[in-house]
Amino acid sequence: MEYPGQIAALADLLRNCRPCYALTGAGISTESGIPDFRSPGTGLWTKYDPIKTASLTALRRDPAKFYEINLTRWTSYRGCRPNNAHLALARLEKLGYVAGVITQNIDGLHREAGSRRVWEVHGHLRTCRCMKCAGSYPFDLLVERVKSGQNPPLCEKCGGVLRPDVVLFEDRMSDDFFAATQVLTGCQLLIVVGSSLTVYPVAGLPQLARRVVIINRDPTPWDEQAELVIRRMAGQVFTDLMTALGEPLEIGG
Repeated sequence: MEYPGQIAALADLLRNCRPCYALTGAGISTESGIPDFRSPGTGLWTKYDPIKTASLTALRRDPAKFYEINLTRWTSYRGCRPNNAHLALARLEKLGYVAGVITQNIDGLHREAGSRRVWEVHGHLRTCRCMKCAGSYPFDLLVERVKSGQNPPLCEKCGGVLRPDVVLFEDRMSDDFFAATQVLTGCQLLIVVGSSLTVYPVAGLPQLARRVVIINRDPTPWDEQAELVIRRMAGQVFTDLMTALGEPLEIGG
């Protein structure tokens, strides 16, 4: 099927399949300037071993090195803004086409774009907590302490090491993940955007939906089972989709 036909088919699915949810991965944010993890040659995990740099073991073994490696990347997300794919999903939710967004991303761009129902299954960078007493703090406090020379950053109550409220390798999944498995019960359409669908348990979520659409530049393990596969950049797909639905995005979002 040629690309215009794919957009028309996706628009028809959105009109006729409710409830519909979106599942998004790193690929939706690349157009906002955030590198993804697994693209050949450019993906973050092709340069670094995640178990050695972004795991619970790495944090516990050498927290100062953990922050030396990861904090600059995380704080760089703050200069990024939602692209048309984020903005379109927020608009689709407002219009009633999409019931919510389940995201693997920790960048917060769906919330910034205006999506109201968002399940951040790998956590977020708004808060942090003490690994000793579980005291909660704004993530900014962690950043300020490292920048001021306190690395690793420490809890002001008990002196324990602070950690971000993100799901690291070896961590238990977030409460949002378990909530997402519940909301997908009865899902008629799941639109997977920018996810390689190779990291479990999130990669198993499509099996909870009756129909699946894949929007991703590279092949995924779910392509053969999907109703529709569109191998284009998400920003272009959602810009064209909104036009097909008679709800064109404004220039620049």
